[in-house]
Order: sequence, then C-alpha cells, then structure tokens
Amino acid sequence: MTPPPLNHLHRQHLYIALWGVLPYLALAVLVAGTAWRYRYDRFGFTTRSSQLHESRLLRIGGPLFHYALFLVAGGHVMGLLVPESLTRRLRVSEAEYHGVALTMGGAAGVAAVAGLGLLLYRRLRVPAVRRATGRGDRLTYPLLTLVLLAGLTATASSVTNPYDYRLGVAVWFRSLFTLDPDVTAMAHAPLVYQLHALLALALFALWPFGRLVHAFAAPLGYPARPYVVYRSRGRAAPSGRTPRRSPAR
Repeated sequence: MTPPPLNHLHRQHLYIALWGVLPYLALAVLVAGTAWRYRYDRFGFTTRSSQLHESRLLRIGGPLFHYALFLVAGGHVMGLLVPESLTRRLRVSEAEYHGVALTMGGAAGVAAVAGLGLLLYRRLRVPAVRRATGRGDRLTYPLLTLVLLAGLTATASSVTNPYDYRLGVAVWFRSLFTLDPDVTAMAHAPLVYQLHALLALALFALWPFGRLVHAFAAPLGYPARPYVVYRSRGRAAPSGRTPRRSPAR
C-alpha cells in the first residue's frame, strides 16, 4: 500500500525540518562532539598515522586527496559565500565564472575521489592498517565518498541543467548565518544538490567521532617549536663541544 502524497502543509514542515532545523543540529553536534572528544580523548585527536605499516600508497594518495580537498573546499567557499552581484561588479561574466567552476571544480573533485579511493584501497589491502580503522571511520569513509560523488554529479549536471546554484543553494547557505534560513531557496533546488547538502550535514555531524577530527589539530606552531637537546649514547662528546641540536619532530 503506497503512502498518501504529502500535502502542501506537510511539505512545508518537511522543508523547515530539513533546511531550517537540521543544519543547526549538525553544527551543534559538530561543536559539542569536538569539545567532548578533546576533553576525553585528547591523545586520539590525531590522524593515528599508519605510515609505519605502509608508505608507498600513502605517499601518493595522501597528498593527492588532501590538496584536492583543499581546492574543493575553496571552490565551495567561493561559490556559496561570494554572491553573484560581486562577481558581476568585478566584470566576471556568468559564462566565465561557471566555466572556471566546472573545469577547476570538476578536476579537483575527480582528484579528491581518486586520492580517497587509493587511501581506501590501502586501508583494505594492508591488514595492519585495516585493523587500525575505528568504528567511527567505518561510517565516515563511505559517507565522505558519497559526499564527493554527489558533488561531482551536481557539477557535471550543470553542463545541461540551467539551474544556477548561486541563486538557490548559495542564498540558503548564507541565510543560515543570519539565523533566518531561506528554506524555499533550497527546497526548489534539484534533487542532486539537496542530496549533496544532506550528506554533507551528516558528515559534519560525524566529523568529531572519526579520523577527520585531526583537521582541528593542525600543527600550526610546529615551525616555531624549540630545539630538543640530545646526546649520543656512544662516547661522550669532547670537552668544549656542545651537544648537537635537532628540531623537535
């Protein structure tokens, strides 16, 4: 027996729940979960490096995935936070903007998927790395893959679909910061954009409970760390010579 179709009022309630309430719930889980993780698992606030178990695939897949992901994130910032009126004021035509977004965004997305695929292959292929995969990561990795694939699909669909996400999805995203979500703008977006947004919200909610939390523990102060003084276990250094120093690693 098929369920009855949603009437207009029910659809409006659903839109408010998905695009007006869910983003703030995901943000609350992200912030509270990160604080909890830092409080009770501070030493696990890292990538839990597995380089000792296998380095060849990691040396290729790691940089490919991370650098491509930075480009993808930068493209989202430009596309969602920079309004169309600003690029028009800078004399950047819509054709030029979407051409750059399609080529550079598509290339970065493909590179990110390729890098992630290589890292997942390594994780499944190397037993020691596979055993080091936590329960949170078993959910995070497939979800991250779906987010990237949905984003690539949305990018590819812009070739034939006249939908302008800067007049819809971007308007909704910016309205979240004013605490007055424009749910209608997101409700009228194509399904692939809605799916991409929902998967991204789920990923942010899971972020603190897996390996992705290491993004908040970037060693920004590493270049300024003091030297560590050490002495050899061999014969003592000749009189008058100071011990060698090496940067902390």
